[in-house]
Amino acid sequence: MTHHPKSEFLRTLMDRGYLADCTDLQGLDEALIAGVVPAYIGYDATAPSLHVGHLLNIMMLRHLQRTGHKPIVLMGGGTTKVGDPSFRSEERPLLGPDQIAANIAGMKEVFAQYLTFGDGPTDAILLDNAEWLDGLNYLDFLRDIGRHFSVNRMLSFESVKSRLDREQSLSFLEFNYMILQAYDFLELYRRHGCRLQMGGSDQWGNIINGIDLTRRVLDREIYGLTSPLLTTSDGRKMGKSAQGAVWLNSAMLSPYEFWQFWRNTTDADVGRFLKLYTELPLEECDRLGALQGAEINDAKIRLAGEVTTLLHGAQAAAAAEATAREVFEQGGTGADLPTLTLTPADLTDGVSVAQLFVRAGLAKSGKDARRLIAEGGARLDDAPVEDSGLMLDPARLPVKLTAGKKRHARVVLEG
Repeated sequence: MTHHPKSEFLRTLMDRGYLADCTDLQGLDEALIAGVVPAYIGYDATAPSLHVGHLLNIMMLRHLQRTGHKPIVLMGGGTTKVGDPSFRSEERPLLGPDQIAANIAGMKEVFAQYLTFGDGPTDAILLDNAEWLDGLNYLDFLRDIGRHFSVNRMLSFESVKSRLDREQSLSFLEFNYMILQAYDFLELYRRHGCRLQMGGSDQWGNIINGIDLTRRVLDREIYGLTSPLLTTSDGRKMGKSAQGAVWLNSAMLSPYEFWQFWRNTTDADVGRFLKLYTELPLEECDRLGALQGAEINDAKIRLAGEVTTLLHGAQAAAAAEATAREVFEQGGTGADLPTLTLTPADLTDGVSVAQLFVRAGLAKSGKDARRLIAEGGARLDDAPVEDSGLMLDPARLPVKLTAGKKRHARVVLEG
């Protein structure tokens, strides 16, 4: 990519590390300079909340709006009935309409934190592709749209090839997903003048299909760009913690635990994550990312604070930081820590320390808890646990549990 963009949006994407690939950088740059460009990202409604893996693309929509363009959030109410086969080894379970509607409602809450919605020229809009997919007539669709697709070419896309090379079945239902996503782009151009689709680099094939289809059906030039698929410096997929997905809805993951996820960023990732997930100036991101030793912890706290403020608000971020200080520095029990509440009945039957770690979510299974204890990684009120069979004395409550260096929970008695 030798073209040095003039538009503020593309410059931001390149400077901060959001850009992996673009179908026509120069053409898109000129369009962005010429006027408001509506652009979309699609989200399948497969879960009741978005997670940290989606945050990069949400930030791209935010930068798009901040630089004077129009974000379109497309919910896949229609395509979720099919399931995106891209790079998946097995077919997704299919969801019913009620579950899809509930998932979309849960996801909407998050977008409202990052984008301004409304009727103005650069206000964001939220659409659902069920609006045009649900009413499709199969024969008309095959004749008008299907004839523009070459099966040979569809089979050559990496996302499909990886499935076929492993001789895993790819159902005809899933094979249609590509065509439906391409059709979304065409419809968004027709209905809303949408000129750009963005997505993770695993969506490249799907995006190109939409551009080709629009060129063939309407003889119009539209654009696609992708963001890098992020892995952390130790090679893990971004957005997955040891406990599972890092959800963006506070009902599914407390602001404190969200803050804690960012506070635990690996040293090597701090500078890059500040550029991608906060709006701090580039120089400040570079300065913080270059800190060494104990000072890098200040940069991590800054990162956690900025990211949590964008999603949950400044108050929640400040409360999370205060809780963390109380827990780590004063050894207190911190009211916002993940909390396990035991009933008196629990205690009459007796609870072993190993069970406590499992029930508080600090260990996946009894075996996992016993291994943690055997390796000296488990503590009760900062004292090492020696014996996994130790029964909890009710007089000890409330108690703080710690697994490893950074994961804490508190156990309290009901009432």
